Amino acid sequence: MRNKILWSDETKIELFGVNARHHVWRKPGTIPTVKHGGGSIMLWGCFSAAGTGRLVRIKGKMTAAIDILDENLIQSALDLRLGRRFIFQQDNDPKHTAKISKEWLQDNSVNVLEWPSQSPDLNRIEHL
Repeated sequence: MRNKILWSDETKIELFGVNARHHVWRKPGTIPTVKHGGGSIMLWGCFSAAGTGRLVRIKGKMTAAIDILDENLIQSALDLRLGRRFIFQQDNDPKHTAKISKEWLQDNSVNVLEWPSQSPDLNRIEHL
């Protein structure tokens, strides 16, 4: 059964974000600046025991997961040769538990792994 699980998650990568630490040499009194406004990128990806699935950029806000699922989930499972009876893992983020997302999964006969709340440490994709 483990070999049929397709693990997924999304992440935000910030350029010069608040969590990033930068070491640079500056002349005394120089005011630090960020050129071109920094910025960030949102990504969605998945993998299974068979390898990595698609890694896609999320443009704009991801309020419901429908576009990502529709364009990438089934194709990733097929690319990884999981067949149509794979088990999909996603966390309990509101965009995943939204009615429209649940309906899409049901309409496309996707088996979803039940997932406990507040448990990112259990998701294998978090350890990549």
